[in-house]
Amino acid sequence: MPRELAHSARKRFGQNFLIDSRVIEAILASINSSPNDSVVEIGPGHGAITSGLYSSGCYLTLIELDRDFVPNLLAGFVSKSPNRCRLINQDVLKVDFGALGTHLRIVGNLPYNVATPLLFRLLEHGRQIRDIHVMLQKEVVNRIAATPGNTAYGRLSVMIQATSLVEPLFDVSPESFTPAPKVDSGMIRIIPDGSKRARIRCMDTLT
Repeated sequence: MPRELAHSARKRFGQNFLIDSRVIEAILASINSSPNDSVVEIGPGHGAITSGLYSSGCYLTLIELDRDFVPNLLAGFVSKSPNRCRLINQDVLKVDFGALGTHLRIVGNLPYNVATPLLFRLLEHGRQIRDIHVMLQKEVVNRIAATPGNTAYGRLSVMIQATSLVEPLFDVSPESFTPAPKVDSGMIRIIPDGSKRARIRCMDTLT
């Protein structure tokens, strides 16, 4: 496990670090990664979730914008297993997911300020992605999973459900993070669905 850094959360990066071991265990159990998996973790930070993913033996790509975390992530993971662990020090919205491989499993505690555009960007690469397990603002989880007739149902619900299966997993209280956010969070599983994309392409050809 990597050495802890004396690092204060940066507001401009939307950083809230997960510190609740029970929540971390629940996230890892939901993902249930294995040695054959290709996992992409967005914003690993201190490596709270990274450690469990690494221990599963999966192929691991870490995307971290904050340079302060890079030495720790390199020492704790990449240098130990360079054949199955790599680090990308870049803004996740600029990462070429098309170059990362296929059957990708996306994991992350997403900064709230980029969560929605990032989800749309990920789903543009839906053919390459097996599933997505992300922590979001609870309100956003509710909007993604809302059904017609629900007050939360809207554009976000329609656009994501049109191409994917969605499953809210569990809620997470502000006390599980440092610094504590002002809102509740939620974990959600999103599975890109090729049959749904095919139906949309078929409708496009008929209109």
